[in-house]
Amino acid sequence: MLENAQLRAAIAVSLGAIAGALCRHYLSQEFIHVFGVTFPWGTFGVNLSGCFLMGLLITLAANRWPFQPEILLILTTGFLGSYTTFSSYELETSVLVDRRGLFSDVAYWLGSPLLGLASLTMGISAAKVLWSRNQGDRQ
Repeated sequence: MLENAQLRAAIAVSLGAIAGALCRHYLSQEFIHVFGVTFPWGTFGVNLSGCFLMGLLITLAANRWPFQPEILLILTTGFLGSYTTFSSYELETSVLVDRRGLFSDVAYWLGSPLLGLASLTMGISAAKVLWSRNQGDRQ
């Protein structure tokens, strides 16, 4: 069963994701407890620490300690992917910059947050439309 590389990868990502989500939740709560709610300190702190960890792990894996593929999947895609997708976004932006594809790196770097905000706004609007229709059905 564990000879199957796809199954090992799925298990690795899943195990890392559980730990990453739990760490994100509890660390975010701790940031809020310490710094308050006047600024999104939880998300801010988690995103910055996730970026630091992504840079550290990827560099160590490439240059110092060649991790087994499943271990790298647990730590990066699983743990950090669940802990914060912002770290993945920054890593991918860095890769595009290294390739010197000015258009693609700027498009990705600016497009992700701007189009992400637009998508969030559209989702909110769609939910409000659905909610108002649902409320109309109840009357």
